[in-house]
Amino acid sequence: MRAVQFIKIAAVALAGLAYSAGAGWAFEEKPFEADAFQATQAAGKPILVDVFAPWCPVCKAQLAVLGTLTQNPKYDKLTVFKVDFDHQPDVLKSFNVRQQSTLIAFKGAMETARSVGDTKAPSIEALINTTLQ
Repeated sequence: MRAVQFIKIAAVALAGLAYSAGAGWAFEEKPFEADAFQATQAAGKPILVDVFAPWCPVCKAQLAVLGTLTQNPKYDKLTVFKVDFDHQPDVLKSFNVRQQSTLIAFKGAMETARSVGDTKAPSIEALINTTLQ
């Protein structure tokens, strides 16, 4: 019984490591930092700001959708900045965000699209595609 529990824990830990390393992902994902965000904007790169909360089931569904897009080389220039809804209130205010599960797309400094609570793959992909045009 203990061996089975150990294997389950190890599998979860390895999955978490693979996720955090972004192994094989087409786009870069990182915690939101104002300087890095501004530098990415200044470079004119495509950006997705993902406002999440670890306890949010909608955020988890959005993460699953983003996970399906990670292998697509179409998004290899996209940078995803993760904003922690519970711990970054100043960032929320600067983006005028009132709810977790908010996705904001940018092409450079220009906001191109925004959604709240959307978990549908086609519309999330369409939102991201606005950063590529």
